[in-house]
Amino acid sequence: MLSREKAMELIKQHVKRKNIIKHMLATEAVMREFAKRFNEDEELWGIAGLLHDLDYDYTFESPEKHGFMTIELLKDHDVPEEVKNAILAHCEHKKREKLIEKAIYAADPVTGFIVAAVLIRKGTKLKDLTVDFLKNRFKEKSFARGASRENMLSCEEFGLSLDEFLSLSLKAMQGISKELGL
Repeated sequence: MLSREKAMELIKQHVKRKNIIKHMLATEAVMREFAKRFNEDEELWGIAGLLHDLDYDYTFESPEKHGFMTIELLKDHDVPEEVKNAILAHCEHKKREKLIEKAIYAADPVTGFIVAAVLIRKGTKLKDLTVDFLKNRFKEKSFARGASRENMLSCEEFGLSLDEFLSLSLKAMQGISKELGL
């Protein structure tokens, strides 16, 4: 399987936007946390989270190509089909069937949601956030509009309550707060 080091090389080659790279790192962390929770392969799940937006710089104006181009960029690398399918599932190009596919679909928007929660409170860091604060913001439709509540609530499809989903996601991102600059 493609190593994390090689995945980071691909990211440096294909992704120029620092915020997208931070999003990919956050999604990796969340996916690893979910893998731990479900006794799944943390490396496999982490690579799926890390690479899920590899094509973002190429496809942000053509969202219908998002995911497909990532698969093309990965064709000459040792990336398991399970990772490729998760990447396609996160952008709704494949039905979510496996646990990893369901998890990445929910993990993708929660990272932006949590970042938005940090940014609205001046002087706040990830370590200062609580699940209760996140739940209150979750109810506000005008807050972090780009973070699909429907996608996040799909956590129930793979056995997590919203509280546990937010708790695991926050814990994961707090664990890499320095890399995220938060």
